[in-house]
Amino acid sequence: MDLKEKVVFISGSSRGIGQAIAQAFAKAGSNVILNARTAVKPELVAQIESYGVKAAVVLGDISQASDVKRMVKEAYAAFGQIDILVNNAGITNDKLLIGMKEADFASVIDVNLKGTFLMSQAFLKKMYKQKAGVIINLASVIGLHGNVGQANYAASKAGVIGLTKSLAKEGALRNIRANAIAPGMIVSDMTAVLSDKVKADIMTEIPLKRFGQADEVAQTAVFLAQNDYITGQVITVDGGMTI
Repeated sequence: MDLKEKVVFISGSSRGIGQAIAQAFAKAGSNVILNARTAVKPELVAQIESYGVKAAVVLGDISQASDVKRMVKEAYAAFGQIDILVNNAGITNDKLLIGMKEADFASVIDVNLKGTFLMSQAFLKKMYKQKAGVIINLASVIGLHGNVGQANYAASKAGVIGLTKSLAKEGALRNIRANAIAPGMIVSDMTAVLSDKVKADIMTEIPLKRFGQADEVAQTAVFLAQNDYITGQVITVDGGMTI
């Protein structure tokens, strides 16, 4: 797929990996719809538009069906089409399983898994009519091998992987592709709060001996959008962590 003048909707794109993905698609010539629950800084909109593309902001909570329905309408009102959906928005709420409350589990599932389902379903209906489209879901290496204190997060991301594979099979009937990206340890607000000892311990599990950059995840998203013969795959961007 040639990404010039295509339209991409990226959930959770006001910062971090989502922002990097938005910038990468803009550099590739795509028009970008930025999303957050409450606000997107005007400076980010201006930065996206500095690449010679158009940008719009659609606010809303992906875990709420009413918000999703409204966001789809606003997105199509802005550009008339959506060629690529990137389901990036997600949260963590880490606790050991024995101390995890039902609400702790549900909050993560609601955003990470149900939100990805609601967004995919809503945009898939539109893409079916277009008989074309790409959906890219952000999973995690935690969804592949689990992690202490992250049973809720691991379950949500494992669910995203299963959802993606089923979505790819259904979408192929109308020339719609679906893939997932499973990042490892990426430099972000979440990793910034880790102690030096924790970072050092994690580094022993990464063959490349460094944390990844958000842009390295973003490059993968662009690649998956461009390659018309990749679907139903989970691409790990983890420095070899899952080896």
